[in-house]
Amino acid sequence: MTDTRADTPSVAERTRPIRTEAPVVAAHFLGQTAVLVLGEEALMFVPHQGDARRVPVHGGGVLASAADGDRVVTGGDDGKVVATDPRGESVVLVTDPKRRWIDRVAVGPNGAVAWSAGKQAFAQAGKDGEKRAERVLEAPSTVGGLAFAPKGLRLAIAHYNGVTLWFPNAQSEPEHLAWKGSHLGALMSPDGRFLVTSMQESTLHGWRIADHKDMRMSGYGARVRSLDWTVGGKWLATSGSTQLILWPFQGKDGPMGKTPRILAPTEAQVEAVACHPKQDVVAVGYADGLVLIVRIEDGAEVLARKPDATSVTALAWSATGDRLAFGRLVQRHQRLPRHHQRAARTAPSRRGRASARLRLRLAGECVHQPPYSQLVPVRSWFLERDPENLPGADPGWNPVFGQDHAQTKS
Repeated sequence: MTDTRADTPSVAERTRPIRTEAPVVAAHFLGQTAVLVLGEEALMFVPHQGDARRVPVHGGGVLASAADGDRVVTGGDDGKVVATDPRGESVVLVTDPKRRWIDRVAVGPNGAVAWSAGKQAFAQAGKDGEKRAERVLEAPSTVGGLAFAPKGLRLAIAHYNGVTLWFPNAQSEPEHLAWKGSHLGALMSPDGRFLVTSMQESTLHGWRIADHKDMRMSGYGARVRSLDWTVGGKWLATSGSTQLILWPFQGKDGPMGKTPRILAPTEAQVEAVACHPKQDVVAVGYADGLVLIVRIEDGAEVLARKPDATSVTALAWSATGDRLAFGRLVQRHQRLPRHHQRAARTAPSRRGRASARLRLRLAGECVHQPPYSQLVPVRSWFLERDPENLPGADPGWNPVFGQDHAQTKS
């Protein structure tokens, strides 16, 4: 594939590198503070101004995270679910009695929280400071993903051979949406009409919740590990290919009978996607370190980071859409210390050996690595004819996506 991005507008020089000394496995924003979820023990808080600080939250690996703008909720291999607020103050919401790994977490309306350990899914309703009633549901198999509906207290639980829809506060029996295969992630549309799961195979599966109509989205070259809704739920942006794949959900039937839109093709795999909160724009991170900002309307691109020997592991927009955070990881093989290798083989329990292997992998990723995260100010990237359409925009900046600067891919 020929490189056609020599003249693509670039804001790569505006990035602010942050050294985390650990892999960044997810990214969120609490206000204007970026919160980078590290693979081991901690979160990294990066304010709009001032120094970044590390906030310990777990006694081991961080396995899952979710955020609602007021807090970041994490699950770890120490069996704890922890909520951390914008001040960096953490509260343990629950500790699993058996100290099982917390594999998945989700946040929902009105302070609701859900998490899973093995085949059990748990949910709590109520805001911080209120007494929370904990509900539990036994899934048919290990929980692969959790997602709340945008309104009400309804939880989608992905597992082998389908998804269970559960009202934790109701006595009614859960609904089961069947589709053969291993469902490893779940995502509800912003209007609550559709549910989409990523699968072990290189495909997505979806349902129209009202009548349980199936929809299959296939054609990927790899497993889809990242997906996100554009503003209003018009498009579903996905990874899993060497280009950005966008499935249309504007109509009542979603993508059924329609083909996806394909933008920003490269030679590298798309590893992460994040949709802008106010405009039909998607941030796309690739396996070679490239980060592009892509406008859906005309395919215009802005270069946020040039490719190198790293892989993008996480992307997140601030709620106002004026900051973008991304984490990256060096793809490099290294010889690890012998005591790490010995622990992975000789730990007294299966869980201990698995934990040692996790630490072994993280140790290898952390040795002598450059910064894993960068922040980009993007206040004026999406200004078009009327700068006042974007709150907080500074008309003094040159609009990269202005009428005279749009770069449409041929």
